[in-house]
Amino acid sequence: MEKHSSLNTRLVVLTSLLSIVMACVLMFSTYHIALKELTRILDAQMQFLASRATMLNLKNTHSQLNLDPDKQQEELFIDIWSYDDLDELEKNQLLVPQVKKAGFYQHETESGTWYTYVLPTKDYQVQVSQHQRVRKVLALELAGSMVLPFLLIMPLAMLLIVWIIKRSLKPLDDLKSELAQRDSNELTHLTNTQYPIELLPAVKEINYLFDRISRTQQEQKQFIADAAHELRTPITALNLQTKILLRDFPENPALINLSKGLARIQHLVSQLLSLAKQDTSLHVLEQPKRFLLNDVALNCVEQLMNLAMEKDIDLGFERNDEVTIQSFEPTIHSIIYNLIDNAIKYTPDSGVINISVYEDIHSKFGFVCIEDSGPGIPQEQYEEVLKRFYRVHHHLEVGSGLGLSIVQKATQRAGGTLSLGESKELGGLKVLIKLPIKLTVSDNS
Repeated sequence: MEKHSSLNTRLVVLTSLLSIVMACVLMFSTYHIALKELTRILDAQMQFLASRATMLNLKNTHSQLNLDPDKQQEELFIDIWSYDDLDELEKNQLLVPQVKKAGFYQHETESGTWYTYVLPTKDYQVQVSQHQRVRKVLALELAGSMVLPFLLIMPLAMLLIVWIIKRSLKPLDDLKSELAQRDSNELTHLTNTQYPIELLPAVKEINYLFDRISRTQQEQKQFIADAAHELRTPITALNLQTKILLRDFPENPALINLSKGLARIQHLVSQLLSLAKQDTSLHVLEQPKRFLLNDVALNCVEQLMNLAMEKDIDLGFERNDEVTIQSFEPTIHSIIYNLIDNAIKYTPDSGVINISVYEDIHSKFGFVCIEDSGPGIPQEQYEEVLKRFYRVHHHLEVGSGLGLSIVQKATQRAGGTLSLGESKELGGLKVLIKLPIKLTVSDNS
């Protein structure tokens, strides 16, 4: 699996590295600037001390050098020696051999490198010495004192930078959240008013993609609707011709099988047309209207009563309250019709189907409950049976696998919910449809 890097982490790490590099550059440059300034100041001090010494009565004066490196780190050593005192020149490591010109000199001793200003006179040589390490230590201390506040404030600055980076990348999280909250059918444009200008090209391309997907889906749905509509007439004609032949040859097994096959095809075409009607966007022009929910349920029962009687199924109302709702009547009819049709199809001969229509006044919802004594559906397959063309394998009845998908789509359009369960009374499937008493266009959008 390919590992993707985090833009947030990358920015934080790069910013941290940049801050560390800046601190090192600041320390290096501060050290060299401090060393340069200290050299200038100390050189002037050494020249001043040497010139003041020449104004006094000169005599041999020798400093006491302590070779311990931890002492006299910041001292200036003043030596005055006579040109005749060659023995002292050999004993004292700080003394510089006689020079003709005043200036700064470096010489090596057992204790390290010394930096000396020499001022020759007629009989004496005045020199002021300082260990070279002293200047470097002083410059380092001065640079450290200047960089220390930067190092102390750096953690707070890094926290602030991390917060700024996360704040700046928040529009990406907002875009991700907006896309994640959409369902598969929501292809409306993303609003570009809340995103920075850097994200607008991506938002624009996503909207173009939504447009292309929407057009493709609409073409596919229209194709299914057109194909189903074109197939409906010839299949109906074939079905009528087959029934005429069955009247003449009622015992012909080939004609009986042909009639059953044509009936299944006719049912599939009807369901495809119903599904296409639910999918197309033409229904947005339809407005909800008031009607009696129990009248629609009764109408569906009357239409399917013949199918129930052929299997000797007891189809009736267990509860039939008068419920007035404001919704899409054709859509509600499609929901109840398909549920009763499915119940008849999967309920065995001499079975029972109970229908209940009632209202919850407090929650302002109407309910349609359909229970049957069929084999039911395993609980782990409840989500699967709502998908298109999914059929439960152990069911003997051959179906298209579209019935519950049509019901689910229509229920969503009506602003309701569909729930599946087991009928405690009959042992088969229990389908409960929950519909709002008053549906507005905004509820359906």
